[in-house]
Amino acid sequence: MNVSSPARDAADTGTPHPYAALTPDAVLDALAGVGLYGDGRLTAMSSYENRVYQIHLEEPHAGHNVVVAKFYRPGRWNAAQILEEHTFAAELMAAEIPVVGPLALNGATLHDFGGFAFSISPWRGGRAPELDDFEVLEWIGRFLARIHTVGAARPFAARPALDLQGFGIEPRDWLLGHDIIPLDVQGAWQAACEKALKLIADHAPLTTATSPQNTGIRLHGDCHPGNILWTPTDRPGGGPHFVDLDDARMGPAVQDLWMLLSGDRRQRTVQLGALLDGYEQFREFDRRELALIEPLRTLRLIHYSAWLARRWSDPIFPINFPWFGSSDYWRGQVDTLNEQIEAMEEAPLDGG
Repeated sequence: MNVSSPARDAADTGTPHPYAALTPDAVLDALAGVGLYGDGRLTAMSSYENRVYQIHLEEPHAGHNVVVAKFYRPGRWNAAQILEEHTFAAELMAAEIPVVGPLALNGATLHDFGGFAFSISPWRGGRAPELDDFEVLEWIGRFLARIHTVGAARPFAARPALDLQGFGIEPRDWLLGHDIIPLDVQGAWQAACEKALKLIADHAPLTTATSPQNTGIRLHGDCHPGNILWTPTDRPGGGPHFVDLDDARMGPAVQDLWMLLSGDRRQRTVQLGALLDGYEQFREFDRRELALIEPLRTLRLIHYSAWLARRWSDPIFPINFPWFGSSDYWRGQVDTLNEQIEAMEEAPLDGG
């Protein structure tokens, strides 16, 4: 990775990353501290932002033989922001929406051990939903509408909004300010990024989170297929289950729909139509928000590069993203940004 000294990670200076202290014994000790005892079977689950473990218990708790312990990344969210996530999850579960939220243990959902904030949730099995099945998409759309109905009831007070400043301008400035981008491609990336951000600022409808007058509703925030677990529908409670509200924030409703779309324009149009068919059975959808799909995709692209660079001190990132930081990576980002500029200049999807 071609970075200058201001952005060098903790590994370069010999300082261990905080997660180095989160050994299996520490995880089990944290669990014991809230009255749960693992039987020794502990499996690290796929998660980069936090550390998440599946743990089998010696004795069931509230009917759960297996739980998931989530240790929040130090310095990302404060306690008030994490508790807002937990409260939102509790509201959704109270509305009988299949969201997997944290357990209340000793009267609390957020706990501390060794400087780590953590929570414990029941383990939920399942597989990724089959998004080429329109019935599945319609079913997911119905639950997203119900999530948004709860989310619209009141705003977050501590969590931020998904907006142009936080997901576009600030990460752009941070990448450039820390000399993360190799000089041979920095100018091209900056020019493409500037053009993309100006297009978003000039053309995004004022009914969205890009407007300071309207910060949207409470969202799942990261509703990609990996955060929806599908269980067989011939069993009680079968269908979609939504997990990982870690990125919950204020924003436009379409943020929770567009990541479920894939393929060419025709395929995405049909998929979107199925999602909205389900969604509009429970909640009105403002079709003007469809113009935000490509701007939101573009913001995620810029934010993702900064996210990788900011996490580079965590040893799991160089291992899993060895391609990041090269000139080839950034040239690919320039190409993708230019493709997004073209996409934003096209007519938005109409959803059928």
